[in-house]
Amino acid sequence: MARTRDLYELLGVPKTATQDEIRKAYLKLAHKHHPDKTGGNKESEEKLKEINAAYDVLKNPEKRAQYDQFGSTDGQPFGGGFGGGFGGFGGGGQGGFDAPFDDLFDMLFGQGRKRGGGPGGAQAGADLEYRLRVTLSEAAHGTKKKISFNRNESCPDCQGMGAAKGSQAETCRQCGGSGQVRAAHGIFSVSRTCPVCSGRGKVIVNPCRSCSGTGQTKNRRELQVDVPPGVDNEQRLRVPGEGEAGRQGGPRGDLYFVIQIDPHPLFQREGTTIVCEVPVTMTQAALGAAVEVPTLFGMESVKVPAGTKTGAQARLRGKGMPDVRGYRQGDQIIVFKVEIPATLSRQQRRLLEEFEREADNKTYPECVEFQKNARESMKPKD
Repeated sequence: MARTRDLYELLGVPKTATQDEIRKAYLKLAHKHHPDKTGGNKESEEKLKEINAAYDVLKNPEKRAQYDQFGSTDGQPFGGGFGGGFGGFGGGGQGGFDAPFDDLFDMLFGQGRKRGGGPGGAQAGADLEYRLRVTLSEAAHGTKKKISFNRNESCPDCQGMGAAKGSQAETCRQCGGSGQVRAAHGIFSVSRTCPVCSGRGKVIVNPCRSCSGTGQTKNRRELQVDVPPGVDNEQRLRVPGEGEAGRQGGPRGDLYFVIQIDPHPLFQREGTTIVCEVPVTMTQAALGAAVEVPTLFGMESVKVPAGTKTGAQARLRGKGMPDVRGYRQGDQIIVFKVEIPATLSRQQRRLLEEFEREADNKTYPECVEFQKNARESMKPKD
């Protein structure tokens, strides 16, 4: 019997769709036709069965290739209906759910997965974030910094287990120690984290007095961290195992310190390039000179060519920021700014006036060109 519906059409994707596009289309439709959204509408239930069956084929590259070639996955064309039921989630009949259902469950009920083990098992500690201020020079050279912060440690009295000395946690009666309780949602039956034991499978009847049963106490931690050369502003660096203590013997989380670089009065950073504006005198710019300029690695002599104008640039190779991965060393760009004398003595004024009388069109070519263009632009047009 010829098939009556195209599987790609059922999911609303083209035959060239990627696996990720097929998965996203399936989750969207499954969410739309889920019984909790439709109130158990029969038509939506049938539609959901068709969607599940279609996805069961198209999510599998081998089944998909066979379907594209033969119109089925077993050499026989599909019949008019889809009899896969909800086994389409995993091919194993009702209850045979596979990984995509995890995404659907999270989407329907908004529950993410917690780090850590199963019921009563160890749980990894939370990560911490610390904002670390450094100077631009420290960022260029690398440095070591001592930091101090609060974090949760395993309670020394109960060794992080939460129960008072001489007692221990008991099996949760609500979930029977599984850490999960089942809840019916229309035709679905799904498991949720037990609200009594929070998924641990055990409850503490006689809590530790030092930590009130949490298994953790807040302590101050001092640590020396390495800041590598070339770090950038807002860059996150990881220190493994320096976060919060885990629960029930679980591993510690990690510490992330976020770099904050203080502004520098002379330098601007652009990636691995350092920009520095250097003022030079009018006579240095006119006659040429050698001037001392600062860098992150000491003073350097830079040549000021004769006739230098404001905005002219010079480059110091290898005097910028290092790449944090060690690939290369950036450059420093010097931007010259010609300074006009703020005050003049009588002698200086006399010399400048004499200089001006000696000036001709070649002395100030830009001024001459500007005046010429200005006069031309003001002439009346015919």
